[in-house]
Amino acid sequence: MNKFIYQKDYPVVQTKEGAQRGYEWKGTCIFKGIPYAHAQRFRKPERVKPWDGVKDVQSYGYVSPLLHPEQPGGNGEMMVPHMYWSEKEDCQNLNIWTPSIRDGRKRPVMVWLHGGGFSAGSSIEQLAYDGENLSRAGDVVVVSVNHRLNVLGYLDLSPFGEKYQDSANAGNLDLIAALEWIRDNIEGFGGDPENVTLFGQSGGGVKVWSLLQMPEADGLFHKGIIESGVVDPDLLGDIEDGNGREIVKAMLAELGLEEKDVDQLETLPYDQLAQAYEKAAPKVAQKGEYVGNHPHKNQSYFGDAIKHGFREETKKIPLLIGTVLGEFDFGPAISGKYEFTKKEVEEKVSDALGEEGIDLIDEFLKIYPDKAPIDLLSVDTIFREPTIRFIKERVKCPDSKIYSFQFTYEFPMFDGKIAWHCSEIPFAFHNIDKVPVCNCGEETNRMQEQICQAWVSFARTGKPEISGIEWPACADGDEAVMMLDKECRIRHNPDHELVNRLKKLQTAEHSVENVQH
Repeated sequence: MNKFIYQKDYPVVQTKEGAQRGYEWKGTCIFKGIPYAHAQRFRKPERVKPWDGVKDVQSYGYVSPLLHPEQPGGNGEMMVPHMYWSEKEDCQNLNIWTPSIRDGRKRPVMVWLHGGGFSAGSSIEQLAYDGENLSRAGDVVVVSVNHRLNVLGYLDLSPFGEKYQDSANAGNLDLIAALEWIRDNIEGFGGDPENVTLFGQSGGGVKVWSLLQMPEADGLFHKGIIESGVVDPDLLGDIEDGNGREIVKAMLAELGLEEKDVDQLETLPYDQLAQAYEKAAPKVAQKGEYVGNHPHKNQSYFGDAIKHGFREETKKIPLLIGTVLGEFDFGPAISGKYEFTKKEVEEKVSDALGEEGIDLIDEFLKIYPDKAPIDLLSVDTIFREPTIRFIKERVKCPDSKIYSFQFTYEFPMFDGKIAWHCSEIPFAFHNIDKVPVCNCGEETNRMQEQICQAWVSFARTGKPEISGIEWPACADGDEAVMMLDKECRIRHNPDHELVNRLKKLQTAEHSVENVQH
């Protein structure tokens, strides 16, 4: 029987800043809310000042404030359960789960970068982000990171003074500060500072590859896992030849201030700052001007790799990258989909995609023979199409290794629900027990072991492994995709033609949201 560890036995680690006391639970040492940096608003982060004595790090730290002050109500919690936490600008903190701090071993370090784009989310927003089970199952050190978001982390004020030169990418610079802290301190937590893997989903996946494009991150991580984290550069929205002058001027106008008053943005209550941005941004964006809320190409960030290519310094970093089949199709599955006649399927596909879409039904079934024909309408192109292009760009680097996956599982709910955005996360974290729809007995238990161990083996060696299946790296003209499902298998360039044709047919009027379920 597990019991709480008495205070005299609490795990304590001496870091460069001072002693940190966590707690032990079920054999795992846990440290929450460790401060890794602090920063003045819009400025580059600085190291934490050392302290005397022992600091208790047993509770999660503050998370970055969000633009919308009201948290969303409960919705879809059976599929993606959430929790929300106290918000404050002093949010540069991280959490650590480790099997041991006492055995002298150096374990792989897996650093989780949360989703929510660059404007929302936190390191603990989803219940499946908890690192305890992954640490135990994989014998790895798991770290999750909070950092500045939205106007606090990604608003370019550099036109208004040298002191603001880092403001456009301050959130990513926070992540770099966290990686520097990990480099300097993780050995005391049982981790290997020379074997650090970044992994993230959605916005967290974007953060992984954006750090590949930042020289200050060089040498701080050694592998990257990108889950549903590549979108079209135009969709991400950086106006590379622009700057923050127009959006900042518009925010000042909303606040009744003039350009000479720009320094007041440093001390305004966050809610006023956020409201001014929310009012100003749509009008400025409509003019085609930069509005921020994502990394901005400048002297510290070299821009989207699909558009600009990869930096020479990071071409050898192994990558594991992939998407899920349904991504943003969060709605219920189409009721009775396996009972539809061929004519009914064709009618629904034609309504959604036009008559040309009917030709894609057979192509879809060749790739996914165990899916319902109508699930063609759930196939994602928003992430999958640019991910294909990302891989094609990456394999141009002869020394690089990049491995591809697609999560294609059909969950036994709503008459069979194709995998959606975030649905692979509980499997990678060994946390299906925390997500109701993931608990489907032996089938999902087996998938959890396979997916979690693939992520862990990649973090350990740079090569993902699933027992009994050879998983080759992608090559020029050959994307070897591991289909992660109840039966895992490798397919080569399986959906390239389907995705390209489907993307051309998908319009605002003809999309999965318009299908009558």
